[in-house]
Amino acid sequence: MGLSTHVLDTMHGTPAAGMGVALYTTNGGEATLVKSFQLNSDGRNPDGLLYDSSSLKRGTYRLVFDVAAYFRARGVTLPEPNFLNQVSLDFGVADPTQHYHVPLLVSPWSYSTYRGS
Repeated sequence: MGLSTHVLDTMHGTPAAGMGVALYTTNGGEATLVKSFQLNSDGRNPDGLLYDSSSLKRGTYRLVFDVAAYFRARGVTLPEPNFLNQVSLDFGVADPTQHYHVPLLVSPWSYSTYRGS
């Protein structure tokens, strides 16, 4: 249980190792940084869960993925301005006793997400 994320690079068919991610709590228009980290070789937070089941609270959150910097670091030539810079996902946790997994499938030109298991 808790909150987790996983990022897959659909351009290269690999986990998005090294991508920068920031987690925020949100309240109305305000966002408070909880933590920032680099994804590990599996495209996940190297510390495991972002929140464990005892720490996850009902409320709203934001994950920000540094997509353009990641693809530039992989040697992808991006136009200026690039199509995607940072992908920001705002989501709510209604029942903190459940597991909330927020995966991101991303390329320099598209992304998709869903509530995983």
